Amino acid sequence: MSQPTLDGMPEPLYAASPARLTTYLACPRRYRHGYLDRPTPPRRPAWGHNSVGASVHTALARWWDLPRERRTPRAGGVLLVSAWLGDGFRDDRQRVAARERSREQVERYLAGVDPDDPPMAVERTVTVRTPRASLWGRVDRIDDRVAEGVVVVDYKTGRSVLTVDDARESLALAVYAAAVAHTLRRACTRVELHHLPSGRTLAWDHTEESLDRHLQQADTVAAELARLDESAAQLSEAEADEAFPARVGPQCGWCDFRPVCRPGRSVPQRQSWAGVVDAD
Repeated sequence: MSQPTLDGMPEPLYAASPARLTTYLACPRRYRHGYLDRPTPPRRPAWGHNSVGASVHTALARWWDLPRERRTPRAGGVLLVSAWLGDGFRDDRQRVAARERSREQVERYLAGVDPDDPPMAVERTVTVRTPRASLWGRVDRIDDRVAEGVVVVDYKTGRSVLTVDDARESLALAVYAAAVAHTLRRACTRVELHHLPSGRTLAWDHTEESLDRHLQQADTVAAELARLDESAAQLSEAEADEAFPARVGPQCGWCDFRPVCRPGRSVPQRQSWAGVVDAD
């Protein structure tokens, strides 16, 4: 529910993370189930690939907390094992194989990271405002480099093949760059996806104009969500289904809310371990 305002006072800004905005853009029905329905509908059990991603992110963040003399690739592997989450895998064999593969990826990645050049920030929350929104997010890593300046780094662990377009078109990365510039008072236009399975870095150098375009899109979506959020509680079930349509496609098989989404159930369910890379 929005806060009442006095006559002549500006409307309050809509607070949102990029994840909230992109969830709506991907599927309004999923947005409704995840952010508005109370109580929140039951979700699917944990996904194995999410366990992999969370474990890797934790290990890479904690590595920078180690004393300099212990900041080695092997120590990163040890951190991965200690942070390992075991949910969502097919069986113990897949769980152990995924853990060892992730440990090797973390160690290989850290072999190319200078332990004497710590980042400006790790898992830093940053914010930026648009005319109608207050946007915030947590950045995996923020570097300060001689050649590129301040850089947003986002770790990726999925099996999907990434391209430079994924960095260029990412609303989240653009918002992070603008938010880093606003929060740290430093220019920031470069964003990078560091894909550990392939060892590739996908980078994009934004211009002020391209960042503005992304922020304008975020502002437009936030304004739409402010309107929808306000009215959602007064809608009947049929009206809510119309206001928040399901976008049916292969992605429905991966959706946490597929069990309560009639259109989504027309797509075959993916098993919780299907996103984990197997040896074969």
